[in-house]
Amino acid sequence: MVGSPSAAVLRRPLTITPASVIVVCVAALVSLGLVVLFSASSPIKGGPYAYLYKQFIFLALAIGAGWLVAIADLEQLRKFAWVAAALALLALVLVLIPHIGITVKGSRRWLGFGGVRLQVSEFAKLALVFSLAHYLAVNQSRLHDFWRGFVLPLAWIGLFSLLALVEPDFGAAMLLGAIGVMLLFLAGARLKFLLPSVGVALLGFVVLVLNNPVRLQRVLSFLDPEANRQGAGYQPWQALLAFAAGGVDGVGLGNGRQQNAFLPEAHTDYIFAIMGEEMGLIFTLLTVALFVAIFIAGLMHVRRAPNLFQFLLVTGCVLLITLQAIINLGVVTSLLPSKGMSLPFISAGGSNLLLMGLLVGVIINSQRTWERPKPLVRKRALTEVIA
Repeated sequence: MVGSPSAAVLRRPLTITPASVIVVCVAALVSLGLVVLFSASSPIKGGPYAYLYKQFIFLALAIGAGWLVAIADLEQLRKFAWVAAALALLALVLVLIPHIGITVKGSRRWLGFGGVRLQVSEFAKLALVFSLAHYLAVNQSRLHDFWRGFVLPLAWIGLFSLLALVEPDFGAAMLLGAIGVMLLFLAGARLKFLLPSVGVALLGFVVLVLNNPVRLQRVLSFLDPEANRQGAGYQPWQALLAFAAGGVDGVGLGNGRQQNAFLPEAHTDYIFAIMGEEMGLIFTLLTVALFVAIFIAGLMHVRRAPNLFQFLLVTGCVLLITLQAIINLGVVTSLLPSKGMSLPFISAGGSNLLLMGLLVGVIINSQRTWERPKPLVRKRALTEVIA
């Protein structure tokens, strides 16, 4: 019947929200990742099925964790912001203690639980965003104050970054610092305080690189990859060869040669190069387009945030996804100096996949709760923050 409720439902237009666009893009990236991972891990001990099974297990855990976050009350979870931050800081300290933290290739970044290893800096990223968003929202009226609006939050950001730097994990330290400062700026901190501190941080970072032979060699090889293709620039050079071999159409899944002992970390940090070789330019551009879509949809979505806390929290989640993708894609294509960092939703690795599940859960949660009517005064406050 035309006037029946079912007919009305059928006539109701399908609403496409920014958060739903993000979820679709994430599903596409995960699907691509599973396909490429199967091929990239084929020469590794244990075979491709071992890595694929492990990735499926962590994917299930990530979906479960994301679902729990999606149905939670973010305002109630704020009560545990400092608890989560304290646990993250404790984990960052524990990982530095001999016989507790697990060392791989000179870096102490993992804690072991039975046969499972977790990279604690991954979860510290969300803990920093969560606690910083809470602090800045509580002190919204004092953000122009030098101590409460600048020194204290910047010291908090610096503490997380410093502990990641000691592991050492230069990439995580840089990402933590960059996102923390961005949230501080979006909350309303004064540029006359922020800009000099960013300059000092960059200068300190340069000094650390200059005094670290490994990092310095990576920078030098980035400046001249061909001259260093047998040394520190070996991985970036092999990645470029993979893209060149793939061309537009790719050589076909399973037909690539770079993962066969030519390109180290082909299933993790450099999996994008394997995609370029086997699936070609079309799929690499599609991957980039999906991350761009996540970023644009995220910007559109956070404009509807009901208060400063949720605005900063969701913005931080979107930045954690997209900035990490930018760094990985930049490194693999030799647009940035070599730095080990996973490609979100695609690289093998349980810790990062779990983190991404939590981030997407926060975004889904905001989509669900922001659709409810909000008091006018809260909307006015957000308008003032964005302005």
